[in-house]
Parts: sequence; C-alpha cells; structure tokens
Amino acid sequence: MSINTLEEAVALTKKFTSKPSNEELLKIYALYKQATEGDNEGERPGGFDFVAAAKYNAWLNQAGKSKEEATKQYIAFVNEISSKYL
Repeated sequence: MSINTLEEAVALTKKFTSKPSNEELLKIYALYKQATEGDNEGERPGGFDFVAAAKYNAWLNQAGKSKEEATKQYIAFVNEISSKYL
C-alpha cells in the first residue's frame, strides 16, 4: 500500500495494529509537527515531564526543514514502517 498525502499517512498510522517503538513514535510526531506547523518555537517543558521534553527535542531536531520536505519525509517514513504495524 503506497500513500501519497499527509492525510493518508495520518489515517494509516491510526490503523496500526501494534504500537511502534518510542523512537519511531517520536519521529512520526516530530515530522508531523514540522510538516503542519513549521519550526518549534514553543518553550521547553520543565520539571519532570519527560514525555513532553522528548517530544519537544524530537521536533526541535527538525528545525530548518521546510514543511514540504517534512511532509515528504513523514509520508516516506510511514510507508516504510507500515508493513511492520499493519
């Protein structure tokens, strides 16, 4: 199954029958945020919210990437891992 749009890729991730690894989930999250919102300009989460900090850092690592490039990478990554989780 080959997907071609961001919306199709998002829909496909919702059909996964098992949960991707944390690293894969962070990459999916970061590429999606970069594709839809652009560079992360929010404040770094404080305290002991390790999940929020990991998400923040993953998105921050995508800084400078255009929305179009992030969209292409998101679609390619979802295509790549979908066979493992469907």
